[in-house]
Amino acid sequence: MRKMLKICCSLLLLSLLSGQLSANPGLKVRITQKGLEYAKEVGLEILKQNMEKEYFPDLTGHEKFGLGNVKYNISRIHVTAVELPSASISLLPGSGIKLVIGNASLTIDMNWNIRTWMFKDSGRGTVHISKVFVTAIFSTPLDNTGPTSISLTSCRTTSGDVDIKLNGKTGFLHNFFIKYLKKPIHRSLVINSCPNIRAGIQLIDEDLRSLNAVMQIDDLTEVDYSLSSSPAVFQPFIDLDLKGVVFPAGNYTDSPYVAASLTIPDQSDSMLYLAFSEYFFQTSSFAYYTTGAFNMTIAEETCSYFNINTEIFGSIIPEVAKYSVTPYPVMLKLMSTEIPMISLQKDSFTVQIQGSVEVLAVLPDSTIQSLFTLNIVANTSISLNIFDQKLMGSLCLNRIQFSLAHSNVGSFEVLLLENILSYILQTKVIPSANAKLSKGFPLPNLANVTLTRPHITIEQGYVLISTDVHYNHQRRRETTFKA
Repeated sequence: MRKMLKICCSLLLLSLLSGQLSANPGLKVRITQKGLEYAKEVGLEILKQNMEKEYFPDLTGHEKFGLGNVKYNISRIHVTAVELPSASISLLPGSGIKLVIGNASLTIDMNWNIRTWMFKDSGRGTVHISKVFVTAIFSTPLDNTGPTSISLTSCRTTSGDVDIKLNGKTGFLHNFFIKYLKKPIHRSLVINSCPNIRAGIQLIDEDLRSLNAVMQIDDLTEVDYSLSSSPAVFQPFIDLDLKGVVFPAGNYTDSPYVAASLTIPDQSDSMLYLAFSEYFFQTSSFAYYTTGAFNMTIAEETCSYFNINTEIFGSIIPEVAKYSVTPYPVMLKLMSTEIPMISLQKDSFTVQIQGSVEVLAVLPDSTIQSLFTLNIVANTSISLNIFDQKLMGSLCLNRIQFSLAHSNVGSFEVLLLENILSYILQTKVIPSANAKLSKGFPLPNLANVTLTRPHITIEQGYVLISTDVHYNHQRRRETTFKA
């Protein structure tokens, strides 16, 4: 049972949570009916696979009859066939999941041994148990003071018919023995089913802790994917709100942004929808700005495209040639002067970056002398893709404007520098930014569950990922749901 519950809950773990927080999410997750059906189908397959390979504990005891006792021992209890013709998962708004397995049947092989004061016998036997019904309800509260817990709140198992066939020496007494073996087999099934389910739910705690954990993005930043409010359960889907906030690594700093409300359009073609709001990317921008990730220095030895020196700038700007007769290496210091502005419009993800570039001459004694500083306003766009369970971006420079902020070489026409500076940005700065973006943002992930056929669309105020999922059961063949 525990394997069944683990996969059935993998897509539904988030929906089990209820809480008191009410902030708008940075990430909204929607699980559709298609996702629930996938969980059920894979869960049933895994349940059958695991039951058919499992040996159950021996049963030893006695039953009273007449003037004595029938002592029995049932060993090497092995399930050889499982039939699960009916199973359903239903959502209990605000509390949890109800799992019902109906009219199931099991075929079991076993060794048996019976003794009374008059006779004894042993042999092999086959048990067919039919009309088995299991109803389990499990839920968990959202506890923002510690790890989330999950518990079994209700469980019931019933079985109808137990049919036993025995092979042994005293065949004429088998019908007499059978009625004494039915009771312990039936009792064991009823007694052990719910504890096994409870043990399985304890394993799910590990997935919950993984889900709610703060995830490392890179050396500079982390992301918090813990839940921020109660799930909203509707007839065809569940909506779940996650904090979805990025912050400097080890420093959960409040950002200057407030998340706007987010509504996903009614869609059901995919199992799972993830909507990353503009707020998620704004907090990312703020976190990287805070850590200085947008600042960089370009020196002659780090520029592989051409040698940048005062002679090059002097050939364009006469004022530099007058200031520096001897060619000196040049260093460019780029800084972001404001938090980059994120804008999500229909089919458009743009980032406006305001910064400065200071051009410095490196003198023979290794000291530096500032020549001039320019203001920069760069308009860029980002294209997104998903690889290895990460959301990745690629930056493209659309247009850029320069203006003179300060000069130690006198006033000059900034337009003369636009070509060379744009070239440096395109060949050095943008590739460096894309190298960082290629590391990607980790997506919320559950154990052994991966996204399949993800599709990204950019909407007004959010990025929507539509995807199916695939569960990899490591010890058995993989099962994939196809629409």
